[in-house]
Amino acid sequence: MWALPLLSFLCIGWAESWEALRAAAGEVTAVQADFVQEKHLPILARPLRSEGVFYYQSPQSLRWEYRTPLRSLMVMHDGRLRRFVSGPAGWSEEKGGGIDAMQFVMQEISQWLSGHFDESKVFQAQLSPDGRIVLTPREASMQKIIERIVLNLAEQPGAIESVLIYEGKDAYTRMTFRNMRLNQPIDSAVFQKVP
Repeated sequence: MWALPLLSFLCIGWAESWEALRAAAGEVTAVQADFVQEKHLPILARPLRSEGVFYYQSPQSLRWEYRTPLRSLMVMHDGRLRRFVSGPAGWSEEKGGGIDAMQFVMQEISQWLSGHFDESKVFQAQLSPDGRIVLTPREASMQKIIERIVLNLAEQPGAIESVLIYEGKDAYTRMTFRNMRLNQPIDSAVFQKVP
């Protein structure tokens, strides 16, 4: 899952309203960032930690690549999602029902990056004055999987600093973005070239 550490802000002016969020996000055409993901579960002595890179190109091209400890890659381009995993025999493409779930997640992320947090059919969004957006599932069936998602907005307009996904009692995933670069050119091959 996707989640990131919390950052406290006194007030983030670009996040004062949904309209301000959409306007700031509308200025963002590309995002590149490194990320650290930590999965916290009561049965684990310490969290599971993964690291990788993330690319986004407006309107809906997305590349999510885990580099450690296991390599995997998800690429969404022209409405099509593909997932690859690296194993002893090299890279292989995954197919099946899990892809549909990942397609949903990737589309939600694209919606967030375009500033349309409050237009989700799946999540109800609440904007806090401290630069956080709390998303709660609308359907009871989804609430069994995800209790809520907290997006912590960066001071830089149009950027998300971290994501926290609460999956149940004492179970959550935190993802923190670092080295974020906005509106720098991204070669289209990043979204088309796969292993």
